[in-house]
Amino acid sequence: AAIHDLSCFGRCALTVVIPTLSAMGNQVVPVPTALLSTHTGGFSGMYFCDLTDSMTPVFEHFGRLGLKFDAVYTGFLGSDRQLDVVGRFLNRFADSGTTVMVDPVMGDDGILYSTYTEELMRGMAGLCRRADIITPNLTELCTLIDAPYPENGASIEELKEMCGKLAERGPKHIVVTGIHFNQ
Repeated sequence: AAIHDLSCFGRCALTVVIPTLSAMGNQVVPVPTALLSTHTGGFSGMYFCDLTDSMTPVFEHFGRLGLKFDAVYTGFLGSDRQLDVVGRFLNRFADSGTTVMVDPVMGDDGILYSTYTEELMRGMAGLCRRADIITPNLTELCTLIDAPYPENGASIEELKEMCGKLAERGPKHIVVTGIHFNQ
């Protein structure tokens, strides 16, 4: 199951997840959290449609069909209301054999996305505690551990220390994405 947004322009979210995981031989069952005209970084005036009210009926239908998932991947959440919906989905469909991966899609370059609220940030930290694997970028890592964003980047030692702090809060495996090192 891939619980993520559908951004019409921008090579991200479900438009990337579905073909990538499908090419790896997986059947991807998408559940859109929001419809966006573009991704959230660098565009102004974007159209944003929160699909929270559609998610529960979709999940209920999955249950009636008896669907099982080897993995559940969550990405961009369109509202803090979706935290509860995703939590109920995990309670119903993620058993001990299900890999849960959370991409906490919250921001980039030290700036949180305009759609993010304080409640959504706190809830994302709770969702990350339930994950087997999380894939924050540096902005998200810093947000999750309440650390200042290092404007000039972070060393490997600093990243290890930050990941150690985050690991104490629950996620089993942490993969920090989008890191660039000057050689």
